[in-house]
Amino acid sequence: MDAIYTAVATATHGREGRAVSSDGKVDLALAMPVELGGNGAGTNPEQLFAAGYAACFGSALGLVGRGAKVDVSDAAVTAEVGIGKQGEGFGLKVTLRVELPDTVDAETGRKLVEQAHQVCPYSNATRGNIEVDLVVE
Repeated sequence: MDAIYTAVATATHGREGRAVSSDGKVDLALAMPVELGGNGAGTNPEQLFAAGYAACFGSALGLVGRGAKVDVSDAAVTAEVGIGKQGEGFGLKVTLRVELPDTVDAETGRKLVEQAHQVCPYSNATRGNIEVDLVVE
């Protein structure tokens, strides 16, 4: 694959540090979530992954919707990223909740969401690596 765009960010001090993008548009304090023993005073990698995945999946849904001539511009995607023990380390799981406009029937909506899951770069990166559940609402 030839990259069309490459995002660059640097994190220092792991989950208790700071993440900064090369262009300075992202500059965030990081903190371990309370559930993992931290103080929760900053964002965490799971929140960043959830935001990125939700946005990317929404764009993929828009792409397949336009191809099918179905207006999904008012769709909302919520990504829930869970972290937990997996073997000796930790693993992730994702639930993507897609809220479609009332004008899209259930069968069409489900097909579009499944097509978006084939197109989305985040879905392609996670496929076979972590559990991703699709929920159409």
